[in-house]
Amino acid sequence: MRNETRFEPGLKDSIRRAVRELYGYDTTDAEISLQETRREFEGDVTLVVFPFIKKSGKSPEKTAQEIGTFLTSSNKQVGSFNVVKGFLNLLIDDAYWLEFFRSAVEDPAVLLDLRRHPHLFIPPGHLMVEYSSPNTNKPLHLGHIRNNLLGYSVSEILKAAGHDVRKVNLVNDRGIHICKSMLAWRDFGKGETPESSTLKGDHLVGKYYVLFDKKFKEQTEKLISGGMSREEAEKNAPIQLEIQEMLRKWEAGDVETIRLWKMMNGWVYEGFDETYRKLGVDFDKVYYESQTYLLGKKLVEEGLAKNLFFKKEDGSIWIDLSDEGYDEKLVLRGDGTSVYITQDLGTAQLRFDENPGLEKLIFVVGNEQEYHFKVLKEILRKLGRPWADGLFHLSYGMVDLPSGKMKSREGTVVDADDLIAEITDQAEMITRAQGKLDAYDTFEAKQLYHDLGMGALKYFILKVDPRKRMLFNPAESIDLNGNTGPFIQYTHARICSVLRKGSTLVRGNASGYQSLTGPEKQLLKLIHAYPEMLRNAALGLSPALAAGYSYEVAKAYNHFYHDHIVVDETAPDVSEFRIRLSRLTALVIKESLGLLGIVAPERM
Repeated sequence: MRNETRFEPGLKDSIRRAVRELYGYDTTDAEISLQETRREFEGDVTLVVFPFIKKSGKSPEKTAQEIGTFLTSSNKQVGSFNVVKGFLNLLIDDAYWLEFFRSAVEDPAVLLDLRRHPHLFIPPGHLMVEYSSPNTNKPLHLGHIRNNLLGYSVSEILKAAGHDVRKVNLVNDRGIHICKSMLAWRDFGKGETPESSTLKGDHLVGKYYVLFDKKFKEQTEKLISGGMSREEAEKNAPIQLEIQEMLRKWEAGDVETIRLWKMMNGWVYEGFDETYRKLGVDFDKVYYESQTYLLGKKLVEEGLAKNLFFKKEDGSIWIDLSDEGYDEKLVLRGDGTSVYITQDLGTAQLRFDENPGLEKLIFVVGNEQEYHFKVLKEILRKLGRPWADGLFHLSYGMVDLPSGKMKSREGTVVDADDLIAEITDQAEMITRAQGKLDAYDTFEAKQLYHDLGMGALKYFILKVDPRKRMLFNPAESIDLNGNTGPFIQYTHARICSVLRKGSTLVRGNASGYQSLTGPEKQLLKLIHAYPEMLRNAALGLSPALAAGYSYEVAKAYNHFYHDHIVVDETAPDVSEFRIRLSRLTALVIKESLGLLGIVAPERM
C-alpha cells in the first residue's frame, strides 16, 4: 500500500503549478504519484515523473531536474532534491520538521486525530466487528487467540480512526457438536463438576468432547469389522444415532436436555470469561445462536414462500446458487433442525434490526469459511435485504505449530490458558535474569510479567498480515531483542526513564533548536507518519501495519539514544528538544501498542 504524506496536498499543488508553467499542461491527481523515498536513496518523498515526459518532450532525468528546480524555488517545504532515472527524490527542509515538532508538542492531537488532516480523514461510519465466536464444547485454543486478538485490535484501530464501533461475540451454544460433549458427560461423566475435578469449566466440557470422538471411533471400527462400509458405520454408530436424537430433543425443548445444556454451558461461560480477562479483550454485546436460529428458520420460510428456496423429497430445504457461481446449499435439514447458515441468517438480520444505521458488519473468521460467507451474503441479497452488501468477511490464515496443524476432536490443540501461563512464566524468567525488578513489589512484578507475556503473544500474532497463515513459536515471541513486543515495551520503559531523569530541564518549548541530526530527523519522520499509519491500518483492517510501525519507531529511538546524549545540563536547548522528542516518541509507541491491545510499561 502506498504511503500518503501529510505534506502531500501542498506538494501536489506545487507540482501542478510546475507542470503547468513548465509544460503548459494541467495534470490530474491520478498522475501525481508521491511515495516515501526508498531507504537506499537520499530523500523524504519521491515523485514519479514518467506521466509527464510526453508533455515535456524531454528525458525522464531532464524532466525530473526541471520540476525539482521549480519546487525548490517555489515551495519552502522542499529544501533540496536529487534525481535517480525517472524518480525525483525531494528532501523536506529541516524547518518543516521543526515546525511540525513544535505543533505536536503544543497539541498532541495533531498526531492522534485524523480530523486534523483533511486529505487523510476517513468519514466516520457505524460499524460492528464480530470476533471470538467460540463453541461451548471446548476451551479456547491458539486459533481462538488469533481470532480474538485480531478482532479486538481491528476494533480499536477503527475507533481510533473515528468510527463508531460495536464489538460483538456470537457464541455457538447449540448444535450437534455441543450435544457431543453433553452426551459424553451424561453417559460417562459420573457427575463430575468443575469443583470436583478442579478443572476450569470449559476444560472439563472439552474433555468430554474429546471422549465422544474416542467412543465414536471405537463403535465405528467395531461395525466396520462386522462387515459395514465406513460410510454406513459412521452413520449407524449407536452414539451417532443418540446424538442426533439429543439434538432433536433440544430443539423440541425437552426439559432434561435443556437442563443439562444450561448447566454445562454455564461451566463453559465462566471459563471463557476468565480467559478473555487474561487476554485483555472485551465485547459490547454477546449474542447466542440459541437465540437467533429461530429467526433464521423464519427467513428460510420466507425464502420458501418466495420460491427462492426449494424442498427435496426428504423434507430438507435448499437454495440453488449455480447461476451465481456456487452450488446448491442446504439451509434446513429434513428433520427441521437448523444448520450453520440458518442461524447466521437469523443473526445477521437481528444485528441490523437492533442497530439502525449499521453500515458494515465485519466477521472475523478463518479463511476456511470464505465460501460460507459468500453464500450467506448472496442468500441475503436474494431475500432483498438492502444491507447485505455491508457484510464483510475479514478472512485470516490459520495458526500452525512447529508440530503441525491443531485438531480439537483429537485433543491436539494448544490450550489458550496453558499458553498464557507458559509465556507469562517465560517473561518472568527473562526479566528476573535481567535483574531489573529489584525495586518492584510482588504485585507490580506479577502485573509486569503478565503485561510482557501478553505483549509478546499479541505482537507475535498481530505483526503477521491477517491474510497469511502463520507459524507460532513461543520462544521467539518473548525475546527482548529484535522484532518483538517486549523489545518495544522495553524501549517505551527506557524513554520513560529518560523523561524522569530530564524532567527538570523542560522549561520552554524547545524553540531554540534550529537544525536536526540524521537520527533526530528519522525519529521526527516516523512520528510524523503516525496519522498515515492509522489511516492505512483502518482502511486495510490490518493490525500488522500498527505493529510494524511501532517496531520501526522503537528501533529508530534506540539508534538515536545510542548516538546522542539526551539529558545534558550543559546544553539546555539541545536537551529540552531531545527530551520533548523522546516524549513524542513515547506517545506514538504507547498509542500504536494500544491499537494492538498491548500495555506500554513505564518501568522494566
